[in-house]
Amino acid sequence: MKSFGIIGGLGPMATAYLMELIVDMTDAKTDQEHLDAIIFNRPSVPDRTQYILDPSKPSPVPPMVDMAQKLEKLGVCAIGTPCVTAHSFHEALQSSVNVPFIHMVQETAAYLKAAGCKKAGIMATSGTVHMGLFQKALSDIGLDYALPDEEMQQNVMSLIYDNVKAGTPADMDKFRTISDALRAEGCDAVILGCTELSIIKRDNEIGPGYLDALEVLARAAILTCGKKVKPEYDSLLK
Repeated sequence: MKSFGIIGGLGPMATAYLMELIVDMTDAKTDQEHLDAIIFNRPSVPDRTQYILDPSKPSPVPPMVDMAQKLEKLGVCAIGTPCVTAHSFHEALQSSVNVPFIHMVQETAAYLKAAGCKKAGIMATSGTVHMGLFQKALSDIGLDYALPDEEMQQNVMSLIYDNVKAGTPADMDKFRTISDALRAEGCDAVILGCTELSIIKRDNEIGPGYLDALEVLARAAILTCGKKVKPEYDSLLK
């Protein structure tokens, strides 16, 4: 039986939601038809954005590599992590194991391309934006993109850290202002490129035209490990 390995705790809420998404999205009629998964939930991993913006801070890479190698020894067929910013270290993580480490950012860009998107707005942490993760993934496959301006990016970080990570309700006025500004730049889709933003989509009616990177990861995990996705999840942009 194929198992999916999850490097979790980055953050804890997103990890729990990823597992919920995998269960909900799998086309299964019995317990036995669902995907086996092994989760290492280690929220003590140092903050990814803090390290990217200030390399004197503790590195999150060694504990992530440790988890990846332990998951491989447990026999998983693929590994993923519900943290977009952690994909800044994807090369180091993938090179530490011999099983596929699903690249959530590249999978998200590929999904937009297949869906006919022309220009994507990017809502993500400052660490993800600083590393150019989505910018590169989108450009590499010929898609245009737009980023929030400095003020709007501060609002994105506030939604992530002051609201979701802090366990308080999201400021939906901020969320709307950011996404409206990106739509005004000609974006026909907005990437929710941080898994804390996925929680905002889960808990609020935000409407169509948003692509949740965590849903993309859940879908990729199901398919990579040989299971089927429910037909209602054929489109993640609805």
